[in-house]
Amino acid sequence: MAWVNQNISLDFILLGIFNHSPTHTLLFSLILVIFTMAFMGNTAMVLLVYLDTQLHTPMYLLLSQLSLVDLMLICTTVPKMAFNYLSGRKSISLAGCGTQIFFYVSLLGAECFLLAVMAYDRYVAICHPLRYPNLMSHKICGLMAASSWILGSLDGIIEVAVALSFTYCGSRLIPHFFCDVPALLILSCTNTLTFQRMIFICCVIMLLFPVSVILASYVRVIQAVILMASGEGRRKAFTTCSSHLMVVGMYYGAAVFIFMRPTSHRFPTQDKTVSILYTILTPMLNPLIYSLRNKEVARAFMKVLGKDKSGE
Repeated sequence: MAWVNQNISLDFILLGIFNHSPTHTLLFSLILVIFTMAFMGNTAMVLLVYLDTQLHTPMYLLLSQLSLVDLMLICTTVPKMAFNYLSGRKSISLAGCGTQIFFYVSLLGAECFLLAVMAYDRYVAICHPLRYPNLMSHKICGLMAASSWILGSLDGIIEVAVALSFTYCGSRLIPHFFCDVPALLILSCTNTLTFQRMIFICCVIMLLFPVSVILASYVRVIQAVILMASGEGRRKAFTTCSSHLMVVGMYYGAAVFIFMRPTSHRFPTQDKTVSILYTILTPMLNPLIYSLRNKEVARAFMKVLGKDKSGE
């Protein structure tokens, strides 16, 4: 490939988002606290679902997959950003940049489809409860989750292969805290217009298609919940669905802002700030939203604490 011969010995420079002023040092420390909470929260969610057999249902298995995606996503960007900030070394190799792009794009894609599958799961559970064991069996749930990972990975492979096929010359300063495809393309000395259009089409598929599934599912869910005779049933359904919708709103709102805008309307400061929202803040909030508003997760957590205290 062309980039092997032309760029193998050249590194990119990640300009980052923080300098060493007192204010930015405080903000960097806050990011590390958020990262720690996100890491511990998502790890705990994955382990809880794995250890507690009562949580081995499609809804919680999908939730554990979402937590796994978030866990990998924060580990893709934050440790490198922290290392560069603390060491003063801002360089990243072409291979390292390609690795970040692959995992970042793949995980974002997988999360898009997982959120759509979770919406469909709630639709079947609330609108077709008697058919739920057949429509959302463990096998079907597993296939849907695996498909989300595969589709996300395919998108990552395509984008990293094409992005690294371009020639990069002149300035190698990336105005971001990680290797983001749009920020990288600005540095290319070849025409990337066709690739940018391809990225836009991928974003339409990866964002708008799952959003359509989510909206269609929840329109039917809301209709069914309103018609429920049981007040307790309505409350439980609204609690579960509102948690999911909070996550969807935060995630898709930020993702659409980043990826659905033309290059001419992009500003590095805005992109970096919004990227923090869905690559760092949202992964921290996801387990908090689901655990604080879900009695089954809280029960499983207290059960684990109880075993620890009793020495079992």
